[in-house]
Amino acid sequence: MSRMIRWSSSVLASALVLSWAGPLHARPQATAQNVPTIPHESVPDFLKFPDDVFLGEAMGVATNSQGHVFVYTRASDTRLYEFDADGNYVREIGAGLYGFEFAHKVRVDSLDNIWTVDEGANQVTKFNPQGRVEMVIGVRPPPADGVRAASEIAVLNHPYILARPTDVAFDPQGNIFVSDGYTNSRVVKYSPEGRFLGQFAGERGDAPDQLNTPHTIAADNQGRVYVGDRGNGRVQVLSNDLTLLATYDTMGAPWEICISPGPHQYLFVSNSNSDSNPAASWATSGEIYKVELDGTILGRFGKAGKELGDFQTVHGMDCRNPEELIVSEISAWRVQKIRLGARPALDE
Repeated sequence: MSRMIRWSSSVLASALVLSWAGPLHARPQATAQNVPTIPHESVPDFLKFPDDVFLGEAMGVATNSQGHVFVYTRASDTRLYEFDADGNYVREIGAGLYGFEFAHKVRVDSLDNIWTVDEGANQVTKFNPQGRVEMVIGVRPPPADGVRAASEIAVLNHPYILARPTDVAFDPQGNIFVSDGYTNSRVVKYSPEGRFLGQFAGERGDAPDQLNTPHTIAADNQGRVYVGDRGNGRVQVLSNDLTLLATYDTMGAPWEICISPGPHQYLFVSNSNSDSNPAASWATSGEIYKVELDGTILGRFGKAGKELGDFQTVHGMDCRNPEELIVSEISAWRVQKIRLGARPALDE
């Protein structure tokens, strides 16, 4: 009998690096032309950390109605931290939780519930505002036999078994949409109580009804669902019942998207540079686009780099205030508050 071992973060990380590997020329490139540049600045020293708290890869960031900031990070272990609106450290949520293995995204819904998406545990977890678990979608993989990857033991397209999920979104009625993106290639819809209602796609490919690494997801006030189809270099817009409505394919590889609240909503799309950081990627990626919901690009800001106001693989983005974004970065191990200027200026 083969010796059974616990599926550790280090083994999982090795498997994920292999699964992400690919030639740089295969990366979709942005083709949008004559896009205005939006002035922006980064607020220095935004988050304040206790001496014994550190960030690793900053995978997700979200805010609640009080302006508190939640950061989901891969540090020594997967951790979820809360900061107040001034950036002061408040607490850690879910330390040692069974659903924390390899962080991917954090979101906050309209009732201030906190949701984490963990691609190692294959689970989406809902916390109430007090930080107690209220719902879990998905099943954590059993201990791995040898070094088999989680993707090899996944049940494909099962209603309630996720396979390396990437993100979660909510419509005005509280329905839940999960981008199940690395092993499965689909979007799954659940009721507010977690009942399976249907899915879009499920087969990897570049046809209109297929997805290739759906990496991020958001919903607007009308219940339309926007999917960052990263491998295909496009944002797929779906109706609430998961019918394809439109495709936006000029903004590169959407690692992260966000839709602002309010009566006039904006879509933000990050064409992030790869977290493997090949030098050539800096010249063709790293910017964030501000877009009308109909796909009209209003402007862009930022570039790949390590200085304040530059971006090193944006993986999380909060746009509750569309003039003051908060972004988390994998390669720079940081979270920035970005203030946008009011008047875009055309590139020279």
